[in-house]
Amino acid sequence: MSKIEKYDVLNIRKDFPTLGLQVHDKNLVYFDNAATTHKPLSVIEKTDEYYRSMNSNVHRGVHALSQLASKEYENVREKVRKFINAGSEAEIIFTAGTTAGINLIASSFGRKFIKEGDEILITEMEHHSNIVPWQMLCEQTGAVLKVIPINDNGEISIDEFENLLTPKTKLVSVVHISNALGTINPVKQIITISHEHGIPVLVDAAQSIQHVKIDVKELDCDFLVFSGHKLYGPTGTGVLYGKEKILNIMPPYQGGGDMITSVTFAKTTYNSLPYKFEAGTPNIAGVIALGSAVDYVNSIGIEAIHAYESELSRYALAELQKIDKLRLIGTAKERISVFSFVLENIHPHDIGTILDFEGIAIRTGHHCAHPVMQHFKIPATARLSLAMYNTKDEIDYFVRSIKKIFEVFL
Repeated sequence: MSKIEKYDVLNIRKDFPTLGLQVHDKNLVYFDNAATTHKPLSVIEKTDEYYRSMNSNVHRGVHALSQLASKEYENVREKVRKFINAGSEAEIIFTAGTTAGINLIASSFGRKFIKEGDEILITEMEHHSNIVPWQMLCEQTGAVLKVIPINDNGEISIDEFENLLTPKTKLVSVVHISNALGTINPVKQIITISHEHGIPVLVDAAQSIQHVKIDVKELDCDFLVFSGHKLYGPTGTGVLYGKEKILNIMPPYQGGGDMITSVTFAKTTYNSLPYKFEAGTPNIAGVIALGSAVDYVNSIGIEAIHAYESELSRYALAELQKIDKLRLIGTAKERISVFSFVLENIHPHDIGTILDFEGIAIRTGHHCAHPVMQHFKIPATARLSLAMYNTKDEIDYFVRSIKKIFEVFL
């Protein structure tokens, strides 16, 4: 029996309370998963459990609640380590999300290794979170930000990437999967080529961690970041993976509690990894609940999720391509279930508003990817993004609702 045949999406949907809501007296159809995913009951209950039965700070108290909270918190670090196959718990840094992780690297790695005239290489399809921190670093240091262009399918060329590498390139920071186009970038190839030139690579996995199996040892990336709320976990949580040998020589990002060993007015001694990069009281409840999200995904299997979503994606693509006057933005051969589109002579915000009254939640706008919109010479798109709990019936309803939009504007 195949993974798809064993996949019980209707049973999975029962685990997500929000999917049972009604919007404007219509059953909710949630197609805004690239922005954030809904949370299974186990994640919601774990958050509640923390505040009800173990509310305390971590790593600071000898009393029972602090010891329990600290144990639960650190257990999640090991769960995440296994989930992405990192070599050590010391390589797992808890953050507030993908954006926080990239800013940490830009500040700490940048402060240590980037100087005037150095080059940082990104792609034209990056989220603003993987553009602005590097621009800020370049303003501070005099470094230069270089951009790998995309073609009209929303793909990058490996040849153009290699042509942009120079002896001055000190970091490549690339999105694994585009939130605006659904494009899967050849990150393994990018990492291999970069390493041949002695250049470290950061991978933005915000849109891939919930869809595909990630093995940081196989990728051999130097850094990888993702957000918990895209992985069916709480908002305000995230992970930065970094190779231990690099993290050890990077300076702390923020100062304060938990990132120190000792403090005097003469000198502060910093804590060891991973705590060196975890200043202050963390989002304890969020991290503990993130562990429940990892458990939930593991209970289904990321490979089974990927197989189901791939089938769903093929179905959605075929149905969208049948709609006259609908133009897909981004038609990469290697892609996931993110579909940005425009309808002829209809503004994306109007599309989103009408669909909302049909109970359908999509994203409209620039998706925090202004350069992508500029490349395709459009102000915005409507975006449908699927997750493991979506169904073909929902896609059919979406297609019927799109046709209603045309009726309104004719």
